Amino acid sequence: MRELLERVAAGDCSPAAAESQLRGYATGDGGRFDAARTSRTGIPEGILADGKTTAEIVALALDAVDATGRALVTRLDDETADAIDRAVSGEFSGATVDHDARARTVVVRALDYDPPALDATVGVVTAGTSDAVPAGETAVVAGEMGAAIERVDDVGVAGIHRLFDQLDRIREPDVLVVAAGREGALPTVVAGLADAPVIALPVSNGYGHAGEGEAALDGMLQSCTPLSVVNIDAGFVAGAQAGLIARTVDRARSD
Repeated sequence: MRELLERVAAGDCSPAAAESQLRGYATGDGGRFDAARTSRTGIPEGILADGKTTAEIVALALDAVDATGRALVTRLDDETADAIDRAVSGEFSGATVDHDARARTVVVRALDYDPPALDATVGVVTAGTSDAVPAGETAVVAGEMGAAIERVDDVGVAGIHRLFDQLDRIREPDVLVVAAGREGALPTVVAGLADAPVIALPVSNGYGHAGEGEAALDGMLQSCTPLSVVNIDAGFVAGAQAGLIARTVDRARSD
């Protein structure tokens, strides 16, 4: 501990980084960032922008980069992404800020951050363009866990020939996340055609009776082919589960 305190006193270690080493979290103006989440669970701590002020989100992102070398922010708007970019530029020389406006995510990486790399692929399949937001979040999360990402988009059952044209690509990944709204049929079809685990991601793009993803969720839960189901629009959860499976595959290939 003394060595750590001496590093803080010398300016070689920030208080946030020191606290994260001692307690497993960093305390700042935005709250407590769980800096030990990745080492404890294999899943990175995500900063959910929903319900937080821009100042809180920016503060948490800076604490995350300070403590772990990376920040992953989800469900944020363009203005907040710009605020993070400005703050990071002023605090961390050489850091990169990757804003995926469609997926509503930001990933910040410090100059010396060493990203994980797994010998495993996560396939992210969408029924239509309307599924892009939660599917994009899935891809970002699994990618930040080190998995290679294979996207297969717009292959819904309303034009099932589009799916058949992509079967070779769909059968290659080690685990599949399949996003669909409306009646949510696509994951059931894919799970009957591929020998990889399928995680069904219902999307809230339907309307009317049982809309907002309810019919999709119900249909996926009643699937006649074996698959797993996450909550409506739960792209982070789907990506995290797929990432954990990818990590297990990577370990098996390394043995």
